[in-house]
Amino acid sequence: MASMTIRNLDEKLKSRLRVRAAQHGKSMEDEARDILRAALAQESNPSKNLAEIIAERFKGLGGVDLPVVPREGVRKPIDFSE
Repeated sequence: MASMTIRNLDEKLKSRLRVRAAQHGKSMEDEARDILRAALAQESNPSKNLAEIIAERFKGLGGVDLPVVPREGVRKPIDFSE
């Protein structure tokens, strides 16, 4: 089994972890493992990209019909040598 060390842990956070562990009758290490396990058990949804997430969020508001703007051809670059 792997082990890890967490450095630069804020004292307030460490104190809260100690209190939470005591409330659950566990060591701080056991409590930290349970917190990590619970946090990582939640699956994120990587199948959606940002555009799909935004579209899903605002689809209830209705869409907007934008006019199709005709495209122009590519312009020739200016020749400054003349």
